[in-house]
Amino acid sequence: MSAKHPIIVITGSSGAGTTSVKKIFDQIFRREHVDAAFIEGDAFHRYDRAAMKAKMVEEETDGNRNFSHFSPEANVLEKLQEVFQDYGRKGRGETRHYIHDEEEARLYGAEPGTFSDWAPLEEGSDLLFYEGLHGCVKTETVDLAPLADLKIGVVPVINLEWIQKIHRDKATRGYSTEAVMDTILRRMPDYVKYICPQFARTDINFQRVPIVDTSDPFIARWIPTADESMIVIRFASPRGIDFPYLLSMIPGSFMSRANSIVAPGNKLDIAMQLILTPLILQLMEKKRRAS
Repeated sequence: MSAKHPIIVITGSSGAGTTSVKKIFDQIFRREHVDAAFIEGDAFHRYDRAAMKAKMVEEETDGNRNFSHFSPEANVLEKLQEVFQDYGRKGRGETRHYIHDEEEARLYGAEPGTFSDWAPLEEGSDLLFYEGLHGCVKTETVDLAPLADLKIGVVPVINLEWIQKIHRDKATRGYSTEAVMDTILRRMPDYVKYICPQFARTDINFQRVPIVDTSDPFIARWIPTADESMIVIRFASPRGIDFPYLLSMIPGSFMSRANSIVAPGNKLDIAMQLILTPLILQLMEKKRRAS
């Protein structure tokens, strides 16, 4: 952790809504005049799209049916740890971009499914912002959580996560329900071993819970909307959190535990703005004092 060069981590499972949360952070950064350097988790995948497909076939041939992007072996997590360490010490680091589509291909000058070249982060940034799968991961060789100053977990309950993945993969990738089920089963061991434990290491978790029937996620016709959901907001350390103020400012919210607020799903934006803005400003004040 570094007062001079703070790091904010958004960690979540695939399809958890971390991208939407990043947009909320963008709004806060813009409003509070915070210059953030951004890195994306998929920039630290070990393989591009074609190589990953080949590697998965190879692993399955060798008897490993659980190889996926959740796997530490499918990512360069040591490189990510190095970036966190370098930024915390010197405010420097490097990243690249995984190119998802034709629009990004034109922007970065490389084919979809490949990576741009590694390039240094912009100098003089106020903080580093990471969004991806492994922001608080711990393995035998990597331990990222102690390197971050503010750690946010974003995760839906498991049935909702599966519904989101099924609908996304069928709509955008043309997968069948059976193919998505195979993907979910392949990822499950690494999800349990490497993704879930991260949410016990975060400072705040935002978990979306549907309030409609999702008993069989594989037959759900649509994804539950924000109006059909609640958000459970868990604080690892409730000390210093002004719960009466938050409850008064977030309509329909209530406390379910001494460290947890429940809010309507459509109030995620305002809840995050109210909770996270003071924390970001605290990091900026510590940075000012340290500098």
